[in-house]
Amino acid sequence: MTLPHPTADQISLPIVLAVLGDPTRLAIVRYLASKEGVPLNCSKFLDLASKTNLSYHLAKLREAGVTRAEVVGTSRLITLRRDDLDKHFPGLLDSVIAAAGEDKALPMVGTADSEIDA
Repeated sequence: MTLPHPTADQISLPIVLAVLGDPTRLAIVRYLASKEGVPLNCSKFLDLASKTNLSYHLAKLREAGVTRAEVVGTSRLITLRRDDLDKHFPGLLDSVIAAAGEDKALPMVGTADSEIDA
């Protein structure tokens, strides 16, 4: 099973900014950036929301082109599409992540151990 992702040329700045305007999604992106290049199971984000709500947020990030989700068995591995975002919007991701890192109001991602199918 493969999930639909926009091509690099289909990534739109207004959509990316709208998606990153949500605190939960911003917390997910901040955590993915801290683990740069390491595919993370969506269960890493269970501290942020319920499974259903988390699936919604992960889908929004994927549909906007901010993340890539790879289906591996019953798991989904999430990575940040940094190269694509940096190519189209140089410096945007670094600026957003830096600002998010200073925001104490954003939720923090823990190390939940259970797995989900997002």
